[in-house]
Formats: sequence, structure tokens, C-alpha cells
Amino acid sequence: MFLRSTLSGCFSLLCSLTFLVAAPPAEKPEPDEKIAYKNVDNAELMLHVFRPSDEDGVKGKRKAIVFFFGGGWNGGTPAQFYAQSRHLTEHGLVAICADYRTASRHKTTPKQCVQDGKSALRWIRSHANELGIDPEWIAAGGGSAGGHVAATTATASNINEPGEDTTVSCRPRALVLFNPVFDNGPDGYGYERVKDYWKDFSPLHNLSADMPPTLVMFGTQDKLVPVKTAQRFQQEMQELGIRCELRLYENDAHGFFNTKRYDETVRDMDQFLQSLGFFE
Repeated sequence: MFLRSTLSGCFSLLCSLTFLVAAPPAEKPEPDEKIAYKNVDNAELMLHVFRPSDEDGVKGKRKAIVFFFGGGWNGGTPAQFYAQSRHLTEHGLVAICADYRTASRHKTTPKQCVQDGKSALRWIRSHANELGIDPEWIAAGGGSAGGHVAATTATASNINEPGEDTTVSCRPRALVLFNPVFDNGPDGYGYERVKDYWKDFSPLHNLSADMPPTLVMFGTQDKLVPVKTAQRFQQEMQELGIRCELRLYENDAHGFFNTKRYDETVRDMDQFLQSLGFFE
């Protein structure tokens, strides 16, 4: 036990030295541009794009990640992941914070959130040349309900925007999920709102052998999404032979990742993306 703890401590120290991450800035950084990706039901949905400072040097070769904000499918703002996005541009990635329809602003159901998330991935992949990114190297991430939206880009194959070209893949190369909603079944989160289509909607119930490698981050005191749900997700992913890393942060509640644990979660995100080849 002592040896294991010592090795674990050494590994944590090494990781801290490898990825030195500052606390989130007092003022959120601003995106370099905003691009409309979807017009539906009188709503113009935007991509908030962050670019590396040396963008002109490697057009067409940038790897990318798209983030989806949390808010219970009711509200929220793309600005939730502005800090993480600007940070990742320092590693050479194009980072995108996607807006999507929510109940408070658009009177929509959670199904439309998933439809918009998948539309965003398809639009980005279809416009990869214009965006200066590699269409084969697009990760998806998000927090809480936004983590759910990100996960459904790889799981909810039966939920799509009507009339959309589904021959364009919306499956990301990797998933980076901050206390995501995984289980929407009868005993899971939001069931009453999605009970008519939960079997297609719930990521935990739609896993397949072609799921992308996934990083999941949870506070151990999360009262909205039980840690046991994340552990079950990891177990089922691993049984399918898919890499799924679960990071647990002691004594933290839901939404912990943009407060005192910002630096740790960003470090873990960096390590995961680096291990997959998203940056050197």
C-alpha cells in the first residue's frame, strides 16, 4: 500500500510538472470569431471559435475540439468553456464553443439539444477546410448536460435534425466529459422529460464497439449525477474494449471544474488529449 501511494504521489508530481496550468482568468477570454452553423425555428446558432496565435503557419492541419455548455438542457452559455478553449489554443488546437437550443431561450426539449450538437459536429467536419482543421481530428467535450450532448454525438444514432445529411459523420475522435449526464433511463437524470425517447437518448444505453476513447471527470460528492453511474459507464466501455479513463476529485460537487479544480481538470484533459496525439 505504501509503495502504491508513493508511486501515485510521484506520478501526480510528474504530471504537475509536465502540465503547469494557471487558474481560470478573472475575465473570460473572448473568441476570435463567431460563425453561424445552423438556422432553425428562427434561431441562429453560433460557433465561438478560438484559434492559435500562429494560425497562418499550418492551415488544414490543425486538430480541433468542440465544447458544449451545461445547464440541464434549460439554459447556459458557450462562455462556460472559453477558458479551456483559449488554453488549448496554446497547444495548437482550434477550440470551438458551440451554442445550441435550450428550453429557456427557445422553448425546446432535450431532443433538440442533441440534434444541435450533432449538427455542430457535422457542420464543422463539412467546413473543415474553411476552418483550417483536419476533419479526422475533432474531439468533443462538455459539462453536465453539455457533456451529455457531447456524448450523444457518438451514441444517439437515431436522433438527428430532420432533413440533415447524415452521411456526414458527427462522431468525434475523442470525448472529454466534465460530470456528464450518462443515464436517462427510468432511474436516471431527466427521465420524465425524455421518457418518450430515452432509449435512443441515453448514452449509457447506446454504447457500441466504435465509441471513441473517453475521459470522464467527476466530483465524489456530485448529488445530481451519481458517481456510480460514471463507474458503470467506464466498466461497460472497457468491456467493449474501449479506453475510458475516470478521474474522481474528492469532496467536490457538481460543476466543480470551473472553480477550485480548474487547474487539475485542465491538466488531466491535456494529458488525455496529448496521449491520443492531439498535440506533442
